[in-house]
Amino acid sequence: MKIENLRLNLSEYRDKVYGCWLGKNIGGTLGAPFEGQRVTNDCTFYTQDLKGDPLPNDDLDLQLIWLSMAERHGLLNLNSRLFGDYWASHIIGPWNEYSVAHHNVRNGFYPPISGALNNDPWKYSNGAWIRSEIWACLFPGNPDQAIRFAYLDASCDHCGEGIYAEMYTAALESAAFVVKDLRKLIAIGLSKVPANCRVAKYVNMVCDAYDKGEDWLTARNRVVEDNNQDLKWFQAPANVAYATLGLLYGEGDFGKTICRAVNCGDDTDCTGATAGAVMGIMYGRQGIPQKWLEPIGEKILTCAINRFGLMTMPPASIRELTNRTVRLARETADADPDFVPLSSEPAQIPEKVEEALMDTAQAKAIWDRNPFQMDYYLTNATVRVIYEDPQVEPGKPTKVRIEVRNPLISEGVYHLRWLLPEGWSVDKAEGCTCSKNYFYGWQEFVLTPGPLSQSVTYVTLDVRLHDRFFPNYLSIPFQRKGSVEYPKSYEETDCEEFEEQAFRLRRMLKHLNENSPA
Repeated sequence: MKIENLRLNLSEYRDKVYGCWLGKNIGGTLGAPFEGQRVTNDCTFYTQDLKGDPLPNDDLDLQLIWLSMAERHGLLNLNSRLFGDYWASHIIGPWNEYSVAHHNVRNGFYPPISGALNNDPWKYSNGAWIRSEIWACLFPGNPDQAIRFAYLDASCDHCGEGIYAEMYTAALESAAFVVKDLRKLIAIGLSKVPANCRVAKYVNMVCDAYDKGEDWLTARNRVVEDNNQDLKWFQAPANVAYATLGLLYGEGDFGKTICRAVNCGDDTDCTGATAGAVMGIMYGRQGIPQKWLEPIGEKILTCAINRFGLMTMPPASIRELTNRTVRLARETADADPDFVPLSSEPAQIPEKVEEALMDTAQAKAIWDRNPFQMDYYLTNATVRVIYEDPQVEPGKPTKVRIEVRNPLISEGVYHLRWLLPEGWSVDKAEGCTCSKNYFYGWQEFVLTPGPLSQSVTYVTLDVRLHDRFFPNYLSIPFQRKGSVEYPKSYEETDCEEFEEQAFRLRRMLKHLNENSPA
């Protein structure tokens, strides 16, 4: 939603973007050595000799791929198919939900199904909210646009709470370009997620503890106690709350803020990085103390992405990342009527702008989206397949709704025809629907699967426009129920064994870092 009379100064905007990426790199590097520990920490500064370089961090890595994708296709042209294809080609991090999303997309289950299918217990984990800064920086002062793209991003490898977490951080960070009051920023972030979700519950829990004058450890332990009843460790609601805790109890001090977030434990590189990014946006590059900058410089080191095959290579430095982010934002402003203007004139922030930024209409539309839907983009239509459940069993009927959206002004009549595998049946083999611009038509079908010899079966749907003779064959995937084994969570493994392995890994990384060439 566009706010009347809202304008940003280009120089100030660039300084905030610069601060965001620097804060991200600093907080991620600070927290990396403590990642995965379930105890509180006593961190006050970097704990390793960095020799002028930051540590690589997937929190930043994936955003570099999204930047290259937006530069290639145009930011406003991004869709779920592009996110899925870039994920399958360029996200090589093998961890948890990243791996699940990669597996799902390669089998034909694109976002948002890729984040909802086969993804227990990682669907509410931390992989998405940690990469929200790109959308905040590309849509400064416009949280509704930021959450639109945060949803496309998060739905690659998450659903539910995992998506709400990125909507919260993206909205808060976008608003931080025009609102300086932290509590108002938190309120804006919360306005973009359901009031009864766990993300909101834990953020409110931390705010309540802060307001009552309780210390940060008491606030942290309240979240831990509630979270450990079911969600357990490495999950988004608690870690988003830890980042928020850092911001509150840091009380405007950059170093204190990121250390407070990291000292809560759990996914510490994520909490420190997000807290650092928010501080960078609020106070700009000039608000980050030099002592935090000198040990790591401005280089970007990666660990989870494949650079090859991209039209534009990911940025190699924070300065380059800043320049390219700003350039893309300015290019988008020419095509997006809702974009907050960037000008050499002084910034213009209307009174009570935060109230306008808390509008919930667009956020609620996102909450209502079905996680088991998938879009196919044709030259003359967008076809949406909505599953009752993408997992099926032989002989058990399942409903499938087909929606057709016509990009043309004139009305189109679409013919739908199923070409079924041997042994499958459908209540009606053919259907017809009408659609025109801004409207869609639909048909519902009941399919009964036959024998399922493979884990995924592809069923063909032929879609034809009434005045086009050529067919559009869509391959609709169905997964045999029970054919995919979920990855185990830490709670299902021997905790002492896991923590010993984590300790050995941290010791090995410390050794490699101390003995690497300068």
